[in-house]
Amino acid sequence: MVKKLYVGNLSYDVDRDRMKEFFSEAGEVVDSVVITDRATGRSKGFGFVEFADEDQAKKALEMFNGKDFEGRTIKVDFAKPQQSR
Repeated sequence: MVKKLYVGNLSYDVDRDRMKEFFSEAGEVVDSVVITDRATGRSKGFGFVEFADEDQAKKALEMFNGKDFEGRTIKVDFAKPQQSR
């Protein structure tokens, strides 16, 4: 199982600290990142949250998938391994 979750449909105003705070309700957040456009620095509307263990990640998925966060309904799923480029 995976400890990292994909979080989609984020508000463009959400930053990594706000996302970490929101998801910490489900367990210990080790890392959070909001993906940004390299040229503009603006959020692309998705990010990732990594938990200390798999059980906490699963709990967060169940708690937050389809929930409202900063005025938007977010999609939460287990992160897929990054493809080599």
